[in-house]
Formats: sequence, C-alpha cells, structure tokens
Amino acid sequence: MSEQGARGEGRDEKHGERGGERGDWWAQLYDATASDTGRTRAPDTLDDRFASVTHTLAPRGGNGDAPREEPAMDGPAPVEPARGEPAEGEPARGEPVPECLDPALPEPPQAPQDLEDPEEDGVIPLADPAGLSELVAEVALDGGRHGGLTLRAASLRGAGAKRAGTLRGDALLTARFGTGEGALLLVAVAVGAHGGPGAHRAAREACHSIGSAVGRSHARLAEDIRAGRRGALKSGLHRLTDRTFGKLRAQAAALGLEPEQYTADLCCLLLPADPRCQTRIFFGIGAGGLFRLRDGRWHDIEPQASQGESGGPVVGFGAGPAPVAGPGPEPATNLAPTPPEDPRAQAAAARDGFTAEPPAPARAESFRFRASVARPGDALMVCSPGFAVPLREERSFAGSLAARWMARSHPPGLAAYLADIRTPLKGHDLDRTAVTVWEAAGHGNAGAERSAPDRSALLPHRRTEKAGDA
Repeated sequence: MSEQGARGEGRDEKHGERGGERGDWWAQLYDATASDTGRTRAPDTLDDRFASVTHTLAPRGGNGDAPREEPAMDGPAPVEPARGEPAEGEPARGEPVPECLDPALPEPPQAPQDLEDPEEDGVIPLADPAGLSELVAEVALDGGRHGGLTLRAASLRGAGAKRAGTLRGDALLTARFGTGEGALLLVAVAVGAHGGPGAHRAAREACHSIGSAVGRSHARLAEDIRAGRRGALKSGLHRLTDRTFGKLRAQAAALGLEPEQYTADLCCLLLPADPRCQTRIFFGIGAGGLFRLRDGRWHDIEPQASQGESGGPVVGFGAGPAPVAGPGPEPATNLAPTPPEDPRAQAAAARDGFTAEPPAPARAESFRFRASVARPGDALMVCSPGFAVPLREERSFAGSLAARWMARSHPPGLAAYLADIRTPLKGHDLDRTAVTVWEAAGHGNAGAERSAPDRSALLPHRRTEKAGDA
C-alpha cells in the first residue's frame, strides 16, 4: 500500500492535476473506510476489488482472467513441426486413421447381420392401372383366440413365383361367425390352378364363396357339430362345396376358359367356440394337407378321396354311444337333418345345400370330409400343397418344427410362426399357406373323451395312424 501510494504521489508531481486524480482513485480503491458500491450490502474484500479492476482494465478480446504462467519443463523445449509435416503421433497425410484401442471405451455396436436369404427378395409382380384390386400381398399373416383355441395363419409367395414375378396363388380366409359359445370359426385355404390365368383370383373367389355360404348357415352348422350329427354335416358341407365350384365353372365360362383353367384346391376347417365341444371338422376338394401334432409327433390325418363313408355320429361331445351294426339301413336322421319349419329357413337350407338329396360331384376329385376329436395340447394344421409336401418328405424339417413347438409353453407369436413356415427348403418353391390351431392345456370334457369307445370304425385313418387314434 505504501509503495503504491508513493507511486501515486510521484505520478501526481509528474502529471499535475491529472496525476492527482489517479492517486485519489487508487487511494479510494484501497481505503478500508470507503463504502461499497456493489449490489449487496456486504463489504468487498481486497481480492474482490482487485478482480474487478483487472476485469475493467483488461484489453478488448481478453477473458478478464489473470495471465497464467506455463509450468516449467525439464529438458529442451519441444521442436515445432515443419509446416505441412504431421506432428508426432499423428498419421501422415493419406494414411488411414487407426481405430481407438483404448480398452476403457466400449466397443462400437455391430450392425445386425442380415439373416434373410438374398434371393428372398423376388421380382415385384406387374400391375395393371385399371385393376389394382387384383394385386395380392406377398405375405398374409393372421392370428388370435377363439374360445379355448389359439390360431396362427400365414400365407406367402413361393420362390418360384418370386423368380417369375407372378402373384401369390394361395388364398387364406379366417372368419368367425356368431358370438358366445354358439360362434363358429371357418378357416379356408385355396390354391389356384398352377399356370392358369387368374389363379390367384380363382383361389380368392373359392374362399369367399365358401365363407359366405358357411356364414349364412353358421348357427345350423354349429348345432350339428355340438350334437355330433356327422351325416348331416357331411352332406350339407358337400353341397356347399359343390356350389362353390359351380360358381368357379360359371366364371370360367364367362372368361372363355376351360373349367380346369379357372379352378382351385380347397381345404377348410370348422371350429366351434363351445369349450365343451372338441369336435373339429375338415372338408374340401383337391390337394392339401391336414396334420395333427400330438405328443411330439406329426400325424397325417388327411382323409383319402376314396374314403367315401356314409357317416355316423361323431363320438364325442353331444353324441350317444356308438351305434351297433344290425340289419337294415341307418335311420334317416343320421343322413340328413330335419327340415326347419320356417319357410325362409327352408329356402336358405335348400340354397346352401342342407337337403336330403345326394350331392352331385362338381369336379373329378371326390369330396373329402373328416370329423376328429381334439385332446388337450393338440395342434391341428391345415395347409396348402406347398407346405404339406415338404412336411411329408423332409423328415428333418418336420422333426425340428415339432421340437420347437413342443418346447414352448405357449403357441409361437406371429413373427415366430411366419419364420417357421417360410423356412427355406431346397426343391420346394411353391407358395406356402399353413393354419395351425392349438388346443388349450385343458378341456372341460377331457375325461369323457378319454373314456369314449373305440372310434376306429367311425373316423377315417391314414396308414400313419394307430387304430383308434382320432
């Protein structure tokens, strides 16, 4: 303080009045009795005042901080690199910059590998501006619950159609009619004639036609299934199927095509929502597949076209004991239902095929029908030839699929199910459609099903089944 004050007095003598003003200013700055001019009432310290003066007198562009001295370094001063030369430790111009190998830093996440086959992306089919409704998605996926059942359905374009740039010829329909325990679920899988014009259109028309007919008569069909009236179901569904293919023949004539050019193979399932009824109905015409996964093994239960049974009642929910063979024909009630009293209901039944008249064949292939009784944990699959053929011929594929599904405590999700259905198999490049229905872990009528009599005389079998296996 004294030295600075002396300096202030010297400047006062040298610069006259101006120097005196500066001396007074410095004296006021360091005067302990000077009042504070800041915003707070607390007095400033000496350090606060020095920092304020330094900030005020700092040159423009400065940060106001006191200059810091660089720490002394032992040894010679570092040599600046020549202009254009890289500094020590830096890569030369044109050399790649090495990746950071610091183990403390996490490794960069790797991009997920593409697990799809490069050939999976096929040629997009050609579109007609005037017929955009004819386009078919490459993949159709569906699923949900129906009573105690869990359904998964997938339909996808095969490798052959992808290479050719043609539309998916398989069609898929899942439709629920009615509510509550009287509801009925229809699953329809159709395959258009290979190589025929408008094959995809014929397959969709077959699904929609059979769906409309079943929907109009769903209450009667559900009642026949619960009551176990197998004869009535077979004759009525035969009539419905024939009418569906009759419409296809009429459409083929309108298009100027032969009947075999505009047709389809049709496979259907009827599934009641009543948890006390375990009867499952399969019917259709043409190629396809019906499989059941039980106790880790696949059973090919598709009925043969040559198995033309007159049909008795289904042994299961709603049916009495198996009929005893005796002289004389079966009662008429086992062959056809009693006509309804309502005239409008009679007209609808006649239109949809529920009459006692024997049905006429609609095409060379015979009508196929099967009624089976499900057990807890069963998985019932109906599929197109594109999936049925590899499931029959590729034992390793069938075994791995069964192992994956049996290892699960619940049915696979939609994405997992689609991945299973689209598993690439060499030599099998047709369109694939598969619908699988999983039974719940327990049935209300499971005990009755176990104690039911032998059904080998009532339900058709394939040679891959054991006697009495329904």
